[in-house]
Amino acid sequence: MSEPVRFLLSDMDGTLLLPDHSLSQRTIDAVRSLREAGVLFSLATGRPPKAMLQQIEALGVDLPTAAFNGGTIVNPDGSLLVAHYLPATTALIALATFADQPDVEVWVFSGGDWLLKDPNGPMVPREQHGLGYPPVVVESFEPYLERIDKIVATSHNTEFLIELEARLLPKVNGMAQVSRSQPVYLDVTALEANKGTALATIAAHLGIALEQTAAIGDGGNDPAMFHCAGLSIAMGQAEEAVRRQADVVTGTNTEDGVAQAIETYILPR
Repeated sequence: MSEPVRFLLSDMDGTLLLPDHSLSQRTIDAVRSLREAGVLFSLATGRPPKAMLQQIEALGVDLPTAAFNGGTIVNPDGSLLVAHYLPATTALIALATFADQPDVEVWVFSGGDWLLKDPNGPMVPREQHGLGYPPVVVESFEPYLERIDKIVATSHNTEFLIELEARLLPKVNGMAQVSRSQPVYLDVTALEANKGTALATIAAHLGIALEQTAAIGDGGNDPAMFHCAGLSIAMGQAEEAVRRQADVVTGTNTEDGVAQAIETYILPR
């Protein structure tokens, strides 16, 4: 831990945010302290860009942010720095793999919209609360194949999602990123759409060496940025496979683990 941290990239859900998707005052204060100390701060999430706006405002983020696990990097003015779409053929393979699976809902994110076929799925209310906007009901995903940012298979049956992930991986190997951003979400994004590439892209844009970056997260899509960052921090409630890949482990999101990490590992440096 020789280099001081000049830039922290943080995951949102399960990391910065409490289980009800809110920000604690301690987290807001810790991010403010970080920025007052001259450390840059931004967000990397599986969420779409417009589902980050409230948090960007609350935290005063004025740097590019990474949405869709890095598939889209958005400048502070809303313009795109980077956009990686899922290849149409790969999207079809994923959609075919997820189709008609018991207890699995399939969502497609395209052009700023959250698309689905069944608005009454049990996972919909949670997602609508988290995103802050409703889905668009479609008959078919076919018209959107050229501009898909992310496909999600979601289910309360987390064991089955692990199985589904294992089934899909060999079919799209080298063509897409497949990761469980949360135990109930299996995300499929473009190959270049990963948080490690996002960290490297934003750091280069800011002129900061990777040795001087830190990353914090809790999901299966976060080790990609752990491996790039100078300092990697896993949340206390992350799955063991995720915690093992980080340099240090902080408290859980209900214990303000991000604030703890900033106070313990970043500000003293």
